[in-house]
Amino acid sequence: MISFFPYLAQYGYSDYGYAAPGGEALLGSGATMIGLMLILGAGLIGFIVQQNMRASFAKYSAERAPLTGAEAAELMLREHGLGDVRVISTPGRLTDHYNPLDRTVNLSEDVYHNATVAAMAVAAHECGHAVQHAQAYPWLSLRSSLVPMVNIGSRLGQFVLMLGLVLAAMGSGTTVAWVGLALFATTTLFAFVTLPVEFDASRRALAWLESRSEGRALRGEAATALRWAAMTYVAAALSSLAMLAYYALLLLSRSGRRD
Repeated sequence: MISFFPYLAQYGYSDYGYAAPGGEALLGSGATMIGLMLILGAGLIGFIVQQNMRASFAKYSAERAPLTGAEAAELMLREHGLGDVRVISTPGRLTDHYNPLDRTVNLSEDVYHNATVAAMAVAAHECGHAVQHAQAYPWLSLRSSLVPMVNIGSRLGQFVLMLGLVLAAMGSGTTVAWVGLALFATTTLFAFVTLPVEFDASRRALAWLESRSEGRALRGEAATALRWAAMTYVAAALSSLAMLAYYALLLLSRSGRRD
């Protein structure tokens, strides 16, 4: 995430206002305050979601289930005819993901080895992504198509935007900064396209659990765990959007002052 505090301290509110009699810095300070409120609001939402997600997974990681994460994943894949998708253990915590390039469901060590509600829920969710891939789920296909553009935007966007802000402060206009903002916007777009992908994977996971005697009794608990996990993606998308809005307001106020 781009840090805005150095630029706030360097340029201040007054640097972005209209030079109208009696109204200096009105637009700039207002735009900056709105942007800051959006960022702080998104940060608060993110903090609340993270705390609830961690508490939920801690609770359901202590509740036993009939299958380990690896066993649940193997069973779900087999029942969906995806025998060519491998289930492997990956180091770390919360490192669970599906890799479409080598068609592997990667489960963190706790999820892979443990027979808990959280492990079964996470494993089924990641297999939901594998099913999406096999069925060419449109939102997943769209997200995959955005990856090259997002890689460029995430690597260059921050640098170009910062350079543009410096040039703007020196009176060279805001064109470079707008280019940087457009590059940064690709990450925001990616974050929002990710939302239907994640919610659909959870829907598929819960539907599978409902269909199995091993998972039917756990569906409600699994739904709670997956809901909070999905909300972390919502919080991340809102945070990215808030940063995008902050810089857009900043650049609009500078453009207005130059006019």
